[in-house]
Amino acid sequence: MSDKNSASGGIGIGMVLFIVFLVLKLTGNIDWSWWWVTAPLWGPITFMIVFAIVVFVIATIFKGND
Repeated sequence: MSDKNSASGGIGIGMVLFIVFLVLKLTGNIDWSWWWVTAPLWGPITFMIVFAIVVFVIATIFKGND
């Protein structure tokens, strides 16, 4: 048996979307704001932060009822 560490080093769907949106923006095919073009980069992080805040608030509310 070989003792290889397998690591997935490919780019994700967010990076692919960003590259596609970037090329479309730079070639003038879309007239989107730069916020939307870069959204695949910062969108998932923002979603995770908002989700964590919501879970924290809900947990605090239910803990206060005990």
